[in-house]
Amino acid sequence: MAGVGFGPLAGCLGGREEAESEQSVGESEGTSATDLPTAETRLHLAHDPESLRDNTVNGGVSKDGIPSIDDPSFADAGDAELNDDDPVFGVVGNGEARAYPQYVLVWHEILNDTIGDQPVAVTYCPLTGTAQGFERGETEFGVSGRLVNSNLVMYDRATDSEWPQMLATAIDGPFKGQSLREFRVVWSTWGSWHDAYPETRVLTEETGYTRRYGSDPYGSYSSADGYYTSDNTMFSPLVEDDRDHPKEVVIGTRTPEGALAFNKSALLDARVLTGEIGSTEHVAVADPALETGYVYTDSDGITIEPDGEGYQMDGESYDADGLPLDAALAFDTMWFAWAGFYPDTNYVTTE
Repeated sequence: MAGVGFGPLAGCLGGREEAESEQSVGESEGTSATDLPTAETRLHLAHDPESLRDNTVNGGVSKDGIPSIDDPSFADAGDAELNDDDPVFGVVGNGEARAYPQYVLVWHEILNDTIGDQPVAVTYCPLTGTAQGFERGETEFGVSGRLVNSNLVMYDRATDSEWPQMLATAIDGPFKGQSLREFRVVWSTWGSWHDAYPETRVLTEETGYTRRYGSDPYGSYSSADGYYTSDNTMFSPLVEDDRDHPKEVVIGTRTPEGALAFNKSALLDARVLTGEIGSTEHVAVADPALETGYVYTDSDGITIEPDGEGYQMDGESYDADGLPLDAALAFDTMWFAWAGFYPDTNYVTTE
């Protein structure tokens, strides 16, 4: 497991061992409110920022009409009133594991948190099925009330720049054309996450707002139905792509060079899948325990084989998120949203 800064599952908390990882939040110290931690190189965009801005639509609420959680409260795992199959978004950093229940974040979409001494934003867009993490420096993120390609458009409260969550790149404002620094948020279930990280802390319903927590306005994941499984989207995608069902879950990764997606069910079944971004081969490996996957740059074509719930590589055993390769940040998303933002994506569904 990753140990420095934030990793996909960093730290040692009674469930997993530490290991170095390139898939980290980074170390941004002394960041001012107008100096968001941004990536050195902009991530790939298949649509230019002006076009994306012109295609934003009103999501039906005003700015901050969906309130971010800015003063979160957490409980010990033993006090959590969650079912094993309830979806949670897991983060581990600076030796702390946290679980953010989907049923709470569906009402807020953005949570401004501090893990250790690192200010972060944990974000969730129900319409695209995306849970992502960002460094935020000394500012906070809020919900703009606008969408593009059905995806949450965030804004930072320092400069009012607008950031589509999935793209992690500003399409308007002083930071236009720059990408945020990200960290992995793991989409899992409470039972799986708790088994892996028994000392995890859990976001509570004490958000400062009165909401119908436990009632999802879009449907259900525990017994999948409603918006999450239907063929229809609430807003038209930027591009339609019939290579898969619109709501099929894929694990997508993007670099400055391009985009690549793996069918999540196929990855969990095959355990190892490969694909390309340009001329660079990437390998995805499944984590059966957390029912997720990780993506690495694998330019050398090294053989990776399942070994229990981990993997064998060059005669050594590794956890799914601890292979000694360059990690490429990846996250779950609905196919229609990924294909709309990245119509040039490669898509891997089988070995």
